[in-house]
Amino acid sequence: MPARIGPEAEGKKTSSPEVIALPAPERKGRVTLEEALGRRRSVREFAPTSLTERELGQLLWAAQGITHPEGYRTAPSAGALYPLETYVVIASGFYHYDPRRHQLRRLSDKDLRRALYRAALEQESVLEAPAVFVLVAVYERTAGKYGPSRARRYVDLEAGHAAQNLLLQAVALDLGGVPLGAFEDAAVQRVLSLPADHRLLYLIPVGHPR
Repeated sequence: MPARIGPEAEGKKTSSPEVIALPAPERKGRVTLEEALGRRRSVREFAPTSLTERELGQLLWAAQGITHPEGYRTAPSAGALYPLETYVVIASGFYHYDPRRHQLRRLSDKDLRRALYRAALEQESVLEAPAVFVLVAVYERTAGKYGPSRARRYVDLEAGHAAQNLLLQAVALDLGGVPLGAFEDAAVQRVLSLPADHRLLYLIPVGHPR
């Protein structure tokens, strides 16, 4: 995935080997919501075609992008506390999505998909997909206001909203994806070197259907 390099000035995004400024998300597409709902199916077999930066950016924005000057996002969040973090594993490395700047920050330059495939019970979709999106929760962000038990419910619901947004956006881009909950949590945590307070909720392989 090539990074575009440019100056950071007057609100312009910047790109470097470690930071990728994503193209601005499209707000109007060729596929209606009703069409996307009707076409959405779990896709587990993918062609060996990489996603473009525009496709990656659109998918990430659909899951957790900002849609309002006050920071509100595409998916509803209890108390607007936004406990989800979104990552993506692609051939060029492992990245964290920053919704405020709409950019990716590289955390590793290794292709972790094979190691992630082993941690995900050897599901072929994880190995075949050009991108595997990782949704994690920091429950403490919500628990401070709602308490631990309610926080778990609210955060898990929020993850479902974000995942469906991503999957519908995939359909609108002529892509396919599948939400996975079957994986070894501790193994995935180790493969991705995630912080201890990041609790895994979803792996979502996405790509061009084969």
